[in-house]
Amino acid sequence: MENRIGFYPRYDRLGASSRLRFFQFYERWLREDPETARRLALHPGMSDDYLRALYAGKCGKMRKLREWLRLWRRAFHLEERLLIEYELLPGVPYAVERLFLGSRRYLLNFDDNVWEKYRKHPLLAGKFDALVRLASGVIVANRFLYEKVAKLQKNLILIPTVVEESPYRVPAEKFDRFTVVWIGTPVTYRYLEHFAEALRAMHRAVDFELLVVARKELAARPLPGGDTRFIDWSEANEAEALKRSHVGIMPLTDDGFARGKSAYKLIQYQAAGLPALASPVGENIHLIRPGVNGFLPQTPEEWATALGKLHDDRECYRHCAEHARLDSEQYTLEHYFPIFRKFVLDALHGTASGGECPTPRAD
Repeated sequence: MENRIGFYPRYDRLGASSRLRFFQFYERWLREDPETARRLALHPGMSDDYLRALYAGKCGKMRKLREWLRLWRRAFHLEERLLIEYELLPGVPYAVERLFLGSRRYLLNFDDNVWEKYRKHPLLAGKFDALVRLASGVIVANRFLYEKVAKLQKNLILIPTVVEESPYRVPAEKFDRFTVVWIGTPVTYRYLEHFAEALRAMHRAVDFELLVVARKELAARPLPGGDTRFIDWSEANEAEALKRSHVGIMPLTDDGFARGKSAYKLIQYQAAGLPALASPVGENIHLIRPGVNGFLPQTPEEWATALGKLHDDRECYRHCAEHARLDSEQYTLEHYFPIFRKFVLDALHGTASGGECPTPRAD
């Protein structure tokens, strides 16, 4: 079929960024606009088996080689119009990737500051800049990336990493014990480990259970200070686990990569009606309104004080939970799908005029 639009996520469905910024938009497109969806094709990247092995710490050289070859095979059979997650071929210089792209129109989709990964590699450091300059347009997930890409590309739009509303709107009974939840992957679990001192302070201030929604095997890397329960993440259980919890947390280190993260955890917590505690880093400061839908503590003492406030002050908790749910309405697939579809169609057919970066909401 002529002029088909190929979606090229980095991973298959198990990859969070691919699932949320490619698969869910693609599936929504099939349901809502089957006429134009006939021109779409989805070409997943690295397999779910690879990610399972990676998260389990069992990803050997041969498996990595097979996945690398999988991406190369995909690059030899490209559609004429492309929507790409970051790049087609990770670790490959721009000049080689450009040979595969040829004269095709392509869009790029970024939800992380992936520039940091190549910053110290002479052959790769300029790759994303070059790809961005020659793209027909770029989609970014947060303000940090918007400001970075705006210096290189005029046809640019900010589309957050969003949730589908329906799973979060079904009521769920809270856990009997006050529960603080963190959701993520074994890769980002390091942020929790880094905040060991804050966790100790929080446990001294409040009796709570920490629920880690990622992978049960992370129990082999226990966290200090108090009770922690580990459960495996799945698409089917994530909304239920969050809705049954009381407070969500998103600690981050203040570095170049973290400043480019898109605060998706906070969007999920808000959809579940949870007040959230988050480090004041990157997009977090635009999602959290201190004292309104959560807090932005910095020191261990501030983390403990903020959690104590939500635990002890029922009116504060009710107020923050209510506003978290209200704020979540602007971060939904239902809201952003038509914006996404229009930008993709316009940009890949040469009629786009560029998008807007939303103005941060006043506190």
